This record gives sequence, structure tokens and C-alpha cells, in this order.
Amino acid sequence: MAKKVVVGMSGGVDSSVAAYLLKQQGYEVVGVTMQLWQEGVPGSREESGACCEPHVAEDARQVAAKLGIPHHVISFEQEFKEKVVDYFVEEYLAGRTPNPCVVCNRYVKWEAMLQRCLELGADYIATGHYARIVRMENGRYAVRNSVTARKDQTYALYGLTQEQLARTLMPVGAYAKEQIRQIATEAGLVVAHKPDSQEICFIPDHDYAAFIDRQAGCRVPGRGNFVTEDGKILGEHLGITHYTVGQRKGLHLAMGRPVFVKKVRPETNEVVIGEAEDVFGDVLYCHQINYMGMADLPKPRQVTAKIRYAHAGEKCRIEKVGEDRIKCSFAKSVRAVTPGQAVVFYEDDCVLGGGIIL
Repeated sequence: MAKKVVVGMSGGVDSSVAAYLLKQQGYEVVGVTMQLWQEGVPGSREESGACCEPHVAEDARQVAAKLGIPHHVISFEQEFKEKVVDYFVEEYLAGRTPNPCVVCNRYVKWEAMLQRCLELGADYIATGHYARIVRMENGRYAVRNSVTARKDQTYALYGLTQEQLARTLMPVGAYAKEQIRQIATEAGLVVAHKPDSQEICFIPDHDYAAFIDRQAGCRVPGRGNFVTEDGKILGEHLGITHYTVGQRKGLHLAMGRPVFVKKVRPETNEVVIGEAEDVFGDVLYCHQINYMGMADLPKPRQVTAKIRYAHAGEKCRIEKVGEDRIKCSFAKSVRAVTPGQAVVFYEDDCVLGGGIIL
């Protein structure tokens, strides 16, 4: 009897091809589109493929019909609001810059969806992520870089648990993006040339500060001061939710030279400004650790670490300095170490684990 796999179909080409490939491999495939968020004005079908927009269910339905598989729309709006949107807002109010995709993957696209699908009799869930799942020599599961580094999505998957990985298939990770579009074209899928989604799916206009204003209302801190590290006032800022470490554009400070956000101080409603060299550092600490390819960190270890999605990675020595704290010492200084973002540890293209930057 064929194994049953539920594919999270976002209406994009990647998840659509994932469903196609798994059906070709002999699985009993069921498509599920997650209804996540309705706030805001969605972009048009041509402008975006974001997974929170209303048209994605229709695109996924058309693909499912073409493939001859069942398709369902299931609401996860409550889980998404609590785990992703509220988290996003609270982190910005605290002066940190969150990565909502990391928590969405862990707690919504996997934890909530997997549980629902297992209740429906599924053996696996599957997604269209550009990553591969491997079994390490130590017996643990890990995500491995996709065959195409340009589309690799392992950074945002570091938070997945061993139980989640054991029940997950990621068929797209074995292909380059161009190959995926070619497969979709040959299969006659209507989404073959649909643009990729960009930025944060639940903020289609990319105006994070306005979104936070709508969600948090009177709790949003107002204008405050741009200051130097030693407290000299340089000007007035629009509110700390408008800024992140390393930012240069949009400061509107007449300094006669480029300056950058060095730090955000929510306790005093200040944004600290520095020079280009001030936003480089070679040490960071992280917490909320998720161990993946390694079960623990009993002694220091040399890894490659990425401090943001688009970071190429840098050689790093990691050591445990507390029950839930790791010190990361980089061989070369890295730019804009940003509290709230994830740092992810790699070895031989596999994710060993990661945590949230303090």
C-alpha cells in the first residue's frame, strides 16, 4: 500500500512540483493549502506569490486538479497569529529584528500542520523547500543544503525537531530552480512561470513599521533620539520599529558621510549611530538553541555559521557557555550581528543546529 503524504501547497511552482514529483514516485499525495493570514491588502497574482494571499488557494486547487490529487484548505490562522505575528510584533517592540519564517516553519508549517495531517492518516508531510533531509552518521536527522546554493533554504529550517524531520519529505532540494520550472512546464502546471514570493508574506507592502502600528496600537513607542554610543544627540528618529542593526538608508541624518545603525535601545527609545567599522564584530552569543545534526555541544567545535538568510557563512568556533547559551567566535569579523536574528551552524553542508542572537 502506498505511503500517504500531505504536501503543503502554497500555490507556487516549488510546492506544486513537489506534489508532482511525489506522485511520480508512487506516493498517495494529498494537497493542503494553509490559510494563515488575511490582514492587509494583498498584491496581485502577477506581483507576488506570497503564501498568505487569497489567490494562492485557487492556484493550488488548479494544480491539484491537473495532478488528479485531492486538495483541501485548512485554517491555521490562530496558530499563525499567536506564533508568528504576535512574536514578530513583540520582537520589534523590544528592539530586536526577528525572522518570522523560522518560527513559522517550526510551529505552524510543521508542528501544527504535521499534527493535523497525522490525525488524517498521513505518513509524511512534504514541502517545496530547497533543502534535503539526511541521516547523519550519529543517527540524527539534519537538513542539508540543496544542490543549488542560490536557492538554498536550510537557514530558515534549523528549528525543526528530529520528530518533524523524520516525517518530512523535501523532493525539490535535489533540483535547481530552472529544472523545477522546466518540470512544471512539461507537466502543464499553470504556475510554471509564477514569480517567487519575496520578503515577509503577511506584509505584502513591505512596510513593517506600519504593520506593527496597526497590530500594537498605543504600545508602539513614538519618536526618539538618534545618539552616539556616548549619548550625544544627533537628531530625531521615527520610532525604533523603523530600524535594524547595520541599516544605512532611511536615517535622514546630515552627517556628511554614511552612518549606520549600531544598536537599538528600547529602554530609552534611542537608536545608536556609528561608523561603518562599528557594525562589524567577531563574537556573538545566542540562546533558544535547537540541536539538529548534533545532539549537544560538550566541547568547542569548528563550524561554518550564517547570521542571516543571505549571509554566505563564516568559519566560527562555537562553545557552550550556559545551559542554553552558545558563544560564537568568528575567524573574520562579520557585519551587522543583529539581535533577534538566527545564527545557524553548518558542517559539510549539513545543519548542526542554531539559535537566536542575543
